[in-house]
Amino acid sequence: MILTPPYLLFIGDATDPLSIKMAKSVADWNPDACIGEYALPGCEVSTGLPAMTINEAVSQGANTFVLGFANSGGFIDEAWVPTIVEAIEAGMHVVSGLHDKLTNIPAVVEAASRIDRQLIDIRHPTTRFKTGKGIKRSGKRLLTVGTDCSVGKMYTSLSLTRALNEAGKKATFRATGQSGILVAGEGVAIDCVVADFISGAVETLSPDNDDDHWDIIEGQGSLSHPAFAGVSLGLLHGSQPDALVICHALNRSHMRGLPHYPQPTLEDVIEMTTKAASLTNPDVKVVGIAVNTSSVSEEEARQYCEDISQKLGLPCTDPVRFGVSNIVGAL
Repeated sequence: MILTPPYLLFIGDATDPLSIKMAKSVADWNPDACIGEYALPGCEVSTGLPAMTINEAVSQGANTFVLGFANSGGFIDEAWVPTIVEAIEAGMHVVSGLHDKLTNIPAVVEAASRIDRQLIDIRHPTTRFKTGKGIKRSGKRLLTVGTDCSVGKMYTSLSLTRALNEAGKKATFRATGQSGILVAGEGVAIDCVVADFISGAVETLSPDNDDDHWDIIEGQGSLSHPAFAGVSLGLLHGSQPDALVICHALNRSHMRGLPHYPQPTLEDVIEMTTKAASLTNPDVKVVGIAVNTSSVSEEEARQYCEDISQKLGLPCTDPVRFGVSNIVGAL
């Protein structure tokens, strides 16, 4: 996989901020790689980057058109195909992190072949993995886990990696989703690995390392989500984590996309996650709580984090608003 920045981030006609998390992630964590964003009529969200047309972006040096979506089901809308073809004909490669493959769309394949541009489906691993072995590996590992999907596991993982590096500690971010791969430039989209090989893929992603080195492994899904718990469990076992950080979105009333499933409590998630993780690391510990508090004021957010910290006896923070120094201290 070779990614060629600068990127033009395509956010289509999105109306839900969570649906463009791939675009928002790279805009937030690797802004120097981005030229701007391109939206269609009806779009109600933004990455915060300059809005521009495809031709404007190419004239400013854009090399790659990034489909910045992470929609439910990972589909490529037929309405986007003419825009993708236009980007190719303007001279850009195309990157997608969706389940639908660019290489399965005839019009896109024809244009890319004619113009000699790359179609890169980063969600689809090409490596053949082995099944997990559960053998203890050297080095230290932290896995972010969630009370639900899209609660900030990647942002928390990146925040922890940056904070550890700034403190002079050895730490590497290990991407397990399409957004993280776009930011890091490498990784494995774990939800596209055949089920039997998920834990083995994570063992490959996070191999033996120095005893004082932390692999910060990006979590996916949630053990509490009926649709994605299988991926979360395989990731948990393969990570063999020494430390867990529980990620949560404040004021959600139900599991994402499932109004008939209520949110679990933090206590429930801590109990079920540590029990499941103990299969491959009996010494696993929860070291902190990371909360997306964007639904409340900063004052309310600070009070919530203080209350949770006192209640659970663990450091609690919003990584975006308050940083992660208290969790790094616990490590």
